[in-house]
Amino acid sequence: MIPARAVLFDRDDTLIVDRPANRDPELVQPMPGAREALRRLRAHGVRVGVVTNQPVVDEGLVLWEELLLVHDRVEELVGRFDMWSVCPHRRDAGCGCRKPAPGLVHRSALGLGVQPRHCVVVGDIGSDMAAARAAGARGVLVPTARTPVKAIRDAPLVAMDLLDATDKVLSGSA
Repeated sequence: MIPARAVLFDRDDTLIVDRPANRDPELVQPMPGAREALRRLRAHGVRVGVVTNQPVVDEGLVLWEELLLVHDRVEELVGRFDMWSVCPHRRDAGCGCRKPAPGLVHRSALGLGVQPRHCVVVGDIGSDMAAARAAGARGVLVPTARTPVKAIRDAPLVAMDLLDATDKVLSGSA
């Protein structure tokens, strides 16, 4: 298997606890193991990025500036990312960037200077895995209590948590 040169994380319920339409940086709470997982990847020279659907921007619930403040807080808590790729569009917009479409993964791979096949997408739902597959990247599902059973069953690889996902990436099994 080709070693991963970049890991692209979903944001909500993967890196941070999902708080719908969050515009308050003080409400950002990292998922267990997020800081350590990212530290390990960076220590091994793996680039890290975020690929996130944020339709709340298009819906007018969160201003772009507020979203950026939330992202700044994420970085304060877990460390800096090499790339942020955000789809601000509504579900019915028909854009090519909203997961499960491959646009965010392609944008991130290009921005990081790697081929999508050298990327691993880590997320908590099926659309994260579908975006990885559509882009030619690999996927690791880290389920939460809200992850549908079908997504777990259909995932190419399932990890118990972010540290387990990181171990899978670094060992070459992801």
